[in-house]
Amino acid sequence: MSSNNQKQPSTSTSSSYTSFSANESMKNLSISEDPSSKEVVSQDHKIVDNIPFGSGYAASAKASINGHSHQASSSSSTGDYNNSPKSQGQVDTRFLQSPLATRPASPYTLNPPVDSDGLSWPSVGAHARIAESEEENTQRELRIAEAVKTILTELGEDVTREGLLETPERYARAMLYFTKGYQDNIRDVIKRAVFEEDHDEMVIVRDIEIYSLCEHHLVPFFGKCHIGYIPNKKVLGLSKLARLAEMYSRRFQVQERLTKQIAMCLSDILKPMGVAVVIECAHMCMVSRGVQKTGSSTVTSCMLGCFRTQQKTREEFLGLLGRR
Repeated sequence: MSSNNQKQPSTSTSSSYTSFSANESMKNLSISEDPSSKEVVSQDHKIVDNIPFGSGYAASAKASINGHSHQASSSSSTGDYNNSPKSQGQVDTRFLQSPLATRPASPYTLNPPVDSDGLSWPSVGAHARIAESEEENTQRELRIAEAVKTILTELGEDVTREGLLETPERYARAMLYFTKGYQDNIRDVIKRAVFEEDHDEMVIVRDIEIYSLCEHHLVPFFGKCHIGYIPNKKVLGLSKLARLAEMYSRRFQVQERLTKQIAMCLSDILKPMGVAVVIECAHMCMVSRGVQKTGSSTVTSCMLGCFRTQQKTREEFLGLLGRR
């Protein structure tokens, strides 16, 4: 199909995002030859047009195209996707042009930071983990432990020897702890620590230690997080900044997303004039395997509000981080 007369999509957001052209997003798509189905199929053979495959793809992609949030009504004036040309047996070219048609849509930018139930970007199974009883939690640990035994066996180990006898159970408990951030309720994290205060100068908490798991290799990355903001008549208890960093780091993460999540959540809670987050970490997936560069560290930043628009404000923040 020709894309010469199709309008190229444009994206404008409050932070740095990667732009994709329509041609790039079309590369991995194929259209079913059956004219009655008009299915759009991605390279990994998941049907995009019928879209039964998870919140990261379908709902977010449609919402992005139509200008909805994930909780917006389908009767919005911007139009319902179900009333698009696809319903007359045609493929909606807006969806084809979107990079969301060929890759998971990030719920960390399309969805608001805090849901109505107080969870912040929870995992698919977070609600089930919160609701389960002590007995159900024990059964979950046992299922994880059995899976670990299988892994150890496949690695050629003897799971009955003394050193590994209780390792699967210990690992199961550790993994549930490492991912407990999905279940944290933002109301319990912040509590009543938002205060009215006539202060409009920069507030910085730096050198917050964070430990997280790389979601690509399930090995740790760890380092320091620096958070700054300029209040707009409201300040947050200083310890809560560290708790926010802890909540988002206790998940399967990539450092880029972790940085953005902290910044977006703080901006949503306080509505400050600006938020800045800088994280510097060592990644075991790069240090202990792969290229094995032990001296390397990764630095990421997210600047929102006046930190993004005003160079002097940004330079002041970065300058204060450099002072020891």
